Amino acid sequence: MELWWYILLSLILFTIGVIGVLIRRNAIVIFMSIELMLNAVNIALVAFSRHFNNLNGQIMVFFIMAVAAAEVAIGLSILVQIYKDKKTLDVDEINLLKG
Repeated sequence: MELWWYILLSLILFTIGVIGVLIRRNAIVIFMSIELMLNAVNIALVAFSRHFNNLNGQIMVFFIMAVAAAEVAIGLSILVQIYKDKKTLDVDEINLLKG
């Protein structure tokens, strides 16, 4: 397959992720959209890395995956605590500054 197919797939996935972050109000869906955006970047990095015969992009993918795993672990634990306190995960209704 040619490079532009992978870039097109990456662009479509990234766009779906951005739309999910901007439109959805559920915090879990927002986290999933951010993960989708990170995976779109990973696809692009691997495609460019393979196209230019350079392993730097594939090495960066491992670091991005590690950061994404940490983000999910910490983010979900924060969301569980917020749900216990506020009984909702709607980001419009969650305002921690008001108390």
